[in-house]
Amino acid sequence: MTDLPETNTVMVTLVKPEGQLEVFFERRPMPEPKPHEVVAKVLTTPINPSDLGLLFGGADMTTARAGTRDGLPMITADVPPAGMRAMGGRIGDALAIGNEGCGVVVKAGDSPEAQALLGKTVALLGGEMYAEYRCLPVQMVMPLPDGTDPVDGASCFVNPLTSLAFTETMRMENHNAIVHTAAASNLGQMLVKICAKDGIPLVNIVRSDAQVAILKSLGAQHIVNSSADDFMDRLIDAITETGATLGFDAIGGGKLAGQILAAMEVAAVKRMTTYSRYGSDTFKQVYIYGGLDVGPTILNRSFGLTWSLSGFLLTPFMAKAGMETVGRMRQRVVDELTTTFKSHYSHETSLTGALDVATAQAYNAKRTGEKYLIRPHG
Repeated sequence: MTDLPETNTVMVTLVKPEGQLEVFFERRPMPEPKPHEVVAKVLTTPINPSDLGLLFGGADMTTARAGTRDGLPMITADVPPAGMRAMGGRIGDALAIGNEGCGVVVKAGDSPEAQALLGKTVALLGGEMYAEYRCLPVQMVMPLPDGTDPVDGASCFVNPLTSLAFTETMRMENHNAIVHTAAASNLGQMLVKICAKDGIPLVNIVRSDAQVAILKSLGAQHIVNSSADDFMDRLIDAITETGATLGFDAIGGGKLAGQILAAMEVAAVKRMTTYSRYGSDTFKQVYIYGGLDVGPTILNRSFGLTWSLSGFLLTPFMAKAGMETVGRMRQRVVDELTTTFKSHYSHETSLTGALDVATAQAYNAKRTGEKYLIRPHG
């Protein structure tokens, strides 16, 4: 392979004790792979909401200002007291960013498994992806078919595996249908396609007519607009029709998780033959997996006593599901990479361009339909 440079440019985020966040670049020595590791040249890496939680965290990005360090761009922003409390465990640590990406293996360790990946286009998982190069164990890379566009390979893990994890959770916990919020996102569109293929009833909650149109174009059957005056009536109707007792909420804050539980309860009570002052005995589960609203989660207790609200994260799910299930999920992603699991990006930026203040404030807004892709090598 081509000779590699001596240094590797890596984006890092640092919270300082005096209440400031700094995001800047470090030039680190080029990594040397161990026998079961490979070095990949990172060609594409997405900016996911989960990345933003580490990248900017609780900083007030309206205070973001430009600077430079070692001739490369830097962003500095103030962190309010609540943000400092939330990020107390990382103060003083410069942390590399970026959950996933796609690249080409340019150097490999001595093991046959590593050598077999040399020159291959691969999906990458393991953090620290906002960099020019990344060294990873072979089990953290996934070979992609020859000729795969790195844009298609950039988001192979987080959204595709999370959307599949939702349907696997449904089966494991004996539910029959799903409610999903922020449903016009890239992940939401993948879930619509999965559920259509697998015959799973899906209730999609969006917040605008434009997002309704996006999902209708994909063939989604049950779409509810949370900004409509009759939102709760329509949500109850959709849940009654589908029998959904499982929800996944990307919003987190506000009333929506509680509204989903309440609608599930109304639907369950309709099926009861005798009245109970404790509500229905139908178990209702909502998982919060995102934080598009970082405010408090508000529950108006109108859904009986047989319910649960908890968090959901892909990594613990995969550990619980086991290697066979995860292997099957990963293979499906590869098989349907340019159909079911195709991601769409509204903007692209270079690695250093990602620290332009206006660009950073734009992608940190986390607007549905706007997804940014970083090309570390331009």
